[in-house]
Amino acid sequence: MRQWQMGAVAGAMMLALAGCGSTEVVAPTVSVSIGQQLIDLKKARDSGAMSQAEYDKQKANLIANVN
Repeated sequence: MRQWQMGAVAGAMMLALAGCGSTEVVAPTVSVSIGQQLIDLKKARDSGAMSQAEYDKQKANLIANVN
């Protein structure tokens, strides 16, 4: 490639990457069914990752927030 072409490509890349400096955090959209969330809670309880009291609280919150 000629020197000026490489410079043009480098300049174009710098301009394209200039917009990548945002600090905005965008949460991914994840759609998990209520049933799957209940299954995951039960697995966490069964594995010992959460107590029965924590399980009961999370399950109640999940069911209470069903649309």
